[in-house]
Amino acid sequence: MAIAPYVGGASTIAGVSRVIKLSSNEGAFGPPPAAQKAIHDGAEKMARYPDGSVQGLREAIGGHFGLDPARIVCGNGSDEVLSMLIQAYGGPGTEILMSQYGFSIYEIFGTLAGSTVRKAPETDMTADIDSLLAAVTDKTTLVFLANPNNPTGTLVPMAELQRLRDGLPPHVLLVIDAAYAEYVDRPDYDGGLSLVDAGENTVMSRTFSKIWGLGGARLGWLYGPAAIIDVMNRLRPPFNINATASAAGIAALSEPGWAAMSRDHNTRARARVAAALTEAGIRVWPSEGNFVLADFGTDDQARAADAALKAEGIIARMLVPYSLAHCLRITIGTDEECQLVTDCLAGFMARANTPATADA
Repeated sequence: MAIAPYVGGASTIAGVSRVIKLSSNEGAFGPPPAAQKAIHDGAEKMARYPDGSVQGLREAIGGHFGLDPARIVCGNGSDEVLSMLIQAYGGPGTEILMSQYGFSIYEIFGTLAGSTVRKAPETDMTADIDSLLAAVTDKTTLVFLANPNNPTGTLVPMAELQRLRDGLPPHVLLVIDAAYAEYVDRPDYDGGLSLVDAGENTVMSRTFSKIWGLGGARLGWLYGPAAIIDVMNRLRPPFNINATASAAGIAALSEPGWAAMSRDHNTRARARVAAALTEAGIRVWPSEGNFVLADFGTDDQARAADAALKAEGIIARMLVPYSLAHCLRITIGTDEECQLVTDCLAGFMARANTPATADA
């Protein structure tokens, strides 16, 4: 009962028929056409149990990213593989470490497993490597780092990520949550793959819910050392990936140019949104994900901005559970959706900064 239930991004607004949902960091363009066809075709085979090992999906992931399929385990969303990690390496008497504004699901799963969850302070909304290392104790078994982070969007450079790994005791498992990796456009960024391959104590998780547009299919995966993958497969529920989701994932990876097109759009649109909101007087924290963190300075101002967006049928994400009630997280949607957001918030800020006129 100490666990606060996870609350996903809202999808509806009472009394509003046309809703623009920018609260869950879903892909701007939905699933690729090939994935949509695979889902449609899968209806004919629903009576059959899926391949419990999802060999075809793991081979497709391995082929796309240049990884050994035997070192990949898939889950019902990346949440499931993270939960399995905590079941295996957490539990009573252990400590799980995360950054101050890290993804809340780590704390939920850690508490459920009986671990003590500790949070290291951040600097400028970014995980602070020195703070994380200083928080490690002899009870620490897992360190979670989303990179880019959700909900802040900030990124720890690869050199700092390496410093974190080098500073952790060998028995501590570093978990790099790279759900937004496909959106990062930096030549020195690999999502954490090099750290996984360099030793036996780092894993990396990914998802099909973002750039591949398959949030509703619930499909994620983890890449790690063979010994850890062996443990994960012992914990993994049978048939945890449904056949249609698996087929959609394989098809999505085969869609020519999809990731590059989506990433290029996100890079351009995110920069335009950030510039427009900054010009309107809103602080925008640097982001490498498919969203921006808009900082309104006060809780009241953020609530008023959220209400202004909802009045136009736009849903952003309030961040009260993260102790960031003064901020809104806004997903980068299509060009039209981004323009509607920036127009709405520019108007809101103009009204908020206009002195009230006394009655004559």
